[in-house]
Amino acid sequence: MPRAGLTTERVVAAAADLADEAGLESVTVSALARRLGVRDASLYTHVRGLHDLRVRMALLAGGELIGEIEAAVAGRAGKEALAAFADAYRAYALRHPGRYAATQIRVDRSLAADSPALRRTAEITYGMLRAYGLDEPDLTDAVRLLRSTFHGYCALEAAGAFGAPRDVQASWDRAVDALHAALEHWPAGG
Repeated sequence: MPRAGLTTERVVAAAADLADEAGLESVTVSALARRLGVRDASLYTHVRGLHDLRVRMALLAGGELIGEIEAAVAGRAGKEALAAFADAYRAYALRHPGRYAATQIRVDRSLAADSPALRRTAEITYGMLRAYGLDEPDLTDAVRLLRSTFHGYCALEAAGAFGAPRDVQASWDRAVDALHAALEHWPAGG
């Protein structure tokens, strides 16, 4: 029988908070049970195990992230939308490092297809990129370019790897400018 007040949503939210505080790798069923003041077995009423918990965290964080991006890009197009998208992405990654790390977990395709958050992510991202006149397969290539650039920059920044005296925000702004230029002048034929 489930413990009173303990829900799957509460369990996943607590795991996400723990990930932000201590890192994704610190999230275990035992650590989460201690945090919630229950026995490990109590959590198995709500999640099937560590992998299920982490996938649920990925879906939660993905929904939060795209919600912030969606609000940022609303009513914008072109470079303005790209900059708003990039800034919201980076802000979330730096503010919620554990949750953000969970968004990098590979989610099974069938589960991804059933996720409203992941569908919204595709709609918003592809919608923004269509303003650049891109169609498939260029859309997929552009998504991969943006994701790898944003993720790489955020991961390096979070690790303190930018040691040069140049302002990190200024470099970020230039990276977004460069991405905009690349998207505007996307090479023909793919």
